[in-house]
Amino acid sequence: MIRSMATSQVIYQGQLRTKATHIKSGESIITDAPTDNNGKGEAFSPTDLVATALASCLITIMGIKANQSNLDIDGATAEITKVMASGPRRISDVHITVTMPANDYSDKDKKMLEKAALTCPVALSLHPDINQNITFVWA
Repeated sequence: MIRSMATSQVIYQGQLRTKATHIKSGESIITDAPTDNNGKGEAFSPTDLVATALASCLITIMGIKANQSNLDIDGATAEITKVMASGPRRISDVHITVTMPANDYSDKDKKMLEKAALTCPVALSLHPDINQNITFVWA
């Protein structure tokens, strides 16, 4: 395996808050522990980021496929609901509704974009015990 340069750095800032910085761009994300796990819930929790990363990945892969096929998906949105389980505390379900813009997509285009989304790297990397419930809404 080839080891590459670090992707990001996380600094613990105290009071269950971290600051994650993307090394190449310098962009940062703050995380807080959720209120149901001793935190303030004033920012994404780490598990919120996992669920949100799944949605971002789905839409990004759809965008790549759309670009390759001369399709426009600008304005596509995703709404994410993360469900936690206990014993041990973990993500049990991620519900994502992807709503596509009102373009005249053919049935073939829809199937191609949905298939691409469901094979995104984050979807394929999550533990199989996490139920990924993905719904596509075509306007």
